[in-house]
Amino acid sequence: MKKLPWLLLALLLLLAGVFFSGPYLTVHGLSQAIETRDTAKLDRYVDFPMLRANLRAQLNDYVVRRAGADVQSNVIGALLLSASETLTGTAVDAMVTPTGIGALLEGHTLWKRARNDLESSDAYAAPRKARPLQGATHRFESLSRFTATTHTPDGTPVVFVLQRSGLRWKLVDIRLPLVSAPDVPSGLPLR
Repeated sequence: MKKLPWLLLALLLLLAGVFFSGPYLTVHGLSQAIETRDTAKLDRYVDFPMLRANLRAQLNDYVVRRAGADVQSNVIGALLLSASETLTGTAVDAMVTPTGIGALLEGHTLWKRARNDLESSDAYAAPRKARPLQGATHRFESLSRFTATTHTPDGTPVVFVLQRSGLRWKLVDIRLPLVSAPDVPSGLPLR
């Protein structure tokens, strides 16, 4: 009878360990998939429909804020904003897929070769591996939301948001380092 509380405590600690290690394992899996350019593995760690919806909303909000009230109140401006919303939505839908990300990663490789930004002087050698989550700071925002924050070379944060579904964690949003509009105070998320 004395073993039962210890057994329950060990089981509880094991479950807590599995629960709290989940986002870290997902971040590691994402990093591995990006480094190896494995789009099938990437599909396991990304909720593409939710990521597309969040990026679309973020980009549309950015365009509207940059346009300002004058363009929004103008009939032609409103039509142009509507067209830009359709265009950004189509671009996001095309790029935020396993195939689209694979193409982006391949384009990244070609760009590195064109700029001669290679690890060796061999023009046919593979470029440096993409490591967007290297050096990221991690934190739980809640029991079902986790962020990994990296910084661009100029110090602007890029936040990767993971969300829990059951015991699995998936990437659902990337808060892009978009320049805020003049009338938007800096530091506020563009959402």
